[in-house]
Amino acid sequence: MELRFSQADEAFRGEARDWLEAELAGAFSVVRGRGGPGDEEALHDERLAWERRLGEAGWIGLGWPKAYGGREESLVRQVIFNEEYARARAPGRLGHIGETLLGPTLIAFGTEAQKTRFLPPILRGEELWCQGYSEPNAGSDLANVRTRAERVGDQWLIEGQKTWTSGAHWSDWCFVLCRTDPAAARHKGLSYLLVPMDQPGVTVRPIVQLTGTSEFNEVFFDGARTAADHVVGAEGDGWRVAMGTLAFERGASTLGQQLAFQHELDAIIACARENGRSQDPLIRQRIAHAWSGLRIMRLQALRMLSAQADTELSREGLVTKLFWATWHRDLGELAMDVLGPDAELAEGPGPGELTPLQRLFLFSRADTIYAGSNEIQRNIIGERGLGLPRAPRPTDTRGQT
Repeated sequence: MELRFSQADEAFRGEARDWLEAELAGAFSVVRGRGGPGDEEALHDERLAWERRLGEAGWIGLGWPKAYGGREESLVRQVIFNEEYARARAPGRLGHIGETLLGPTLIAFGTEAQKTRFLPPILRGEELWCQGYSEPNAGSDLANVRTRAERVGDQWLIEGQKTWTSGAHWSDWCFVLCRTDPAAARHKGLSYLLVPMDQPGVTVRPIVQLTGTSEFNEVFFDGARTAADHVVGAEGDGWRVAMGTLAFERGASTLGQQLAFQHELDAIIACARENGRSQDPLIRQRIAHAWSGLRIMRLQALRMLSAQADTELSREGLVTKLFWATWHRDLGELAMDVLGPDAELAEGPGPGELTPLQRLFLFSRADTIYAGSNEIQRNIIGERGLGLPRAPRPTDTRGQT
């Protein structure tokens, strides 16, 4: 895919750039550059107000159909906005999961009643969502989900545990992958439920990360309830819906993510010039390698977006997570080597007193684990992309694999 911007597209870019600059230079200047990796808990109330301002101005749901409150903008314009958002150093989004994951999933698989109830609050920046996929024994191997839901009258009764749930402590709702048919094997018998977080049967426990912050959480469902009609797709069709959500995850925002990576690389280069490590031939080689990798990443993302089906992950998309996660982890290591001994000195004793490059290093250690570890990603590439035989899997306690 080669992006060629028309005059109308460039006018849209100017509109987005001007709006972001004006808003972030005014009342929202305090959130500029905040809320990124390792800084997720910063200025929560101010960033929530920012979400609502985005909604008021019509910048949430750019690619959603107009019938559901979106602007139905082209992929090119979605890319443009995400690039300008990153270029403006606008804050980390609190509503990202609702807008980019749950919203498109409901548009593709949800009932009209679900769309009417849940899409407008996302567009207004009023309801925040989290994703209930991973469990202690079902992280990269998502088909091993054990959280169960039982239909009791006009409700679902949910028991189980989710982990690594980003933003659960500030979310209003969670889309939860549950086992509704305990006799079914692996990916069969799963359902995709929409569960309110503010109820007695839900307990959220923050997980402290290397950065000292707690973006991730454990979530315990102990008799939690949700309405019977809050199942997305058919009962037992949760695997297909969940895979559709993962396909939406690798959309237009990936190019905005890469501009954020560019900001980090620029900071590393500036540091190397300032402290003289830009004269080290090995450091220079590694910076050049990082710069080249980022350009390759952009071209790969454009290929992926051009080949992406609506609810299925393309072959190009299979390698994207593995590539950027490994590249970003290596960038964090490069940052520490450029800092040298200063890398071991925090600005203060508190978790929020790390430098941006220190946060980059610590947070990026998780990149090759969350959303599918590198090992699992390689299996997926081999099996789905290259058609290799399925990797051996251990037999579970029921004799099933």
